[in-house]
Amino acid sequence: MKKFVSIFLTCSIVVFCISGCVSINITRETHSTATETGIINAEVNTEDKAEATESTKASETTKVKEVAASVNTSETKKDNVKIYQIGIGQFAEHPSLDNCRLGIIEGLKEEGFIEGENLVIKYDNAQTDGSFASQIYNNYKNNNMDLVFAIATPMAQSAYSVFRDTNTPIVFSAVTDPVAAEIATEDRKPVGNITGTSDKLPVKDQIVLIRKMYPDTKRIGILYTTSEVNSISSINEYEIIAREFGIEIVKQGINETADLPMAVDNLLKKSNGVDVITNITDNTVVASLPIVLEKAKQKNIPVFGSEVEQVKNGCIASMGLEYVELGKQTGHMAAKILKGEMKASDMEYEIIENSSLYINLKTASELGFTFEDALLSSAVEKFN
Repeated sequence: MKKFVSIFLTCSIVVFCISGCVSINITRETHSTATETGIINAEVNTEDKAEATESTKASETTKVKEVAASVNTSETKKDNVKIYQIGIGQFAEHPSLDNCRLGIIEGLKEEGFIEGENLVIKYDNAQTDGSFASQIYNNYKNNNMDLVFAIATPMAQSAYSVFRDTNTPIVFSAVTDPVAAEIATEDRKPVGNITGTSDKLPVKDQIVLIRKMYPDTKRIGILYTTSEVNSISSINEYEIIAREFGIEIVKQGINETADLPMAVDNLLKKSNGVDVITNITDNTVVASLPIVLEKAKQKNIPVFGSEVEQVKNGCIASMGLEYVELGKQTGHMAAKILKGEMKASDMEYEIIENSSLYINLKTASELGFTFEDALLSSAVEKFN
């Protein structure tokens, strides 16, 4: 009996141990499976998040590209208002052309085209470098401008060369002789999608003023840049009209700014015997006007300007133009094109007909000159 009980107890213990082992193994396997499942789920979630992140990035990149594309097109809109993009190229940095640019912006504003609201303006200055002028307009061409401005003859020529085979309208200003520049015909019609305003000088009025102030004037000196067709055109007109007054035009050409000091010295030599110097709308010369004024003052030779800013800066007087008004006139023309009322190719270029008298009292005093009361009263503006 004892033997039987002993055998029974031994078997029970064995069974119990076996059962416990099985239970433990099952538990471990279950925990292992659960852990593996958790890892798998974690990996799946991580991949989902990564895919979502990449999708978000791709979406954001697409939006950035779309925004960038919208900025580079003339159809850019803000609050359902079309934003017009224009480029203003200016040949040199001096007050006459600066005023012209300011006038253009003011003229556009008067017509409802306001920078920061429905107008984006890109402005560049060529600093009298013709090759840079071409780069400026090629850049405007690549940026699909709605319209481009060209201030001064070399800029107008460069703009026409770059845009002549496109639909982009060109509006020029401060171009003395559009026909000589080959951007208009004799009857003032455009040669392409280009129009604008001319700053043709009132040459006869200027010569009359010089003779009135200095009755004994026999020789008038003119400095000019040989590569500027606008200057050559002005000199030709001066030579023709001066003959009517028995006056000789003594001209002195330069190739670049560095040539100017020697050119002024040559013009002021006693062998030339010039009685006065008169400026034309030559950009290179006007940009270095202080050199001319200083050297002429040393010889007590008066220098006449071609517009108000030159008189303000030291020329004795001028029957000249007002470039802000010229710019405004140009801006009004451009507005008609932007509004779709006219095409540049159908618009004749325009000229400011009136000239005004400007005098510098300080310069006159330094030269020992006294203005007659009649001239003083007829001056539009006097500078001290």
